[in-house]
Amino acid sequence: MIEIAMSPATTTLTISGDLDLAERDQFPEITARVTGLRRQLLVVDMCRVTFMDSTGAAFLISLADSGRKRGGATVLRGVDERELFVLEVCGALPLFRLDPEHACPPIQTARV
Repeated sequence: MIEIAMSPATTTLTISGDLDLAERDQFPEITARVTGLRRQLLVVDMCRVTFMDSTGAAFLISLADSGRKRGGATVLRGVDERELFVLEVCGALPLFRLDPEHACPPIQTARV
């Protein structure tokens, strides 16, 4: 699931679950919406991403590239080593700023 939130200067995407081939049908619509908002800063909150493949990386790359062409920036927050590895293999890490100070909220688990 991908949620979009806005402030006057920032668009924040909060991603939950898998960011992969199975989710790609929603990527063009989300990309169009984010691009249409024309905010200078895009923050991608990945605290709750459980898996990302090259399809998910391509989605993030297209968002970052679109923002960069307009003079904006894309920040990844809560990204873990697995996602960083996928972006590095794709040669895309230079497109992103990383937020090393963000601490993801703990995931609540149900007690049995």
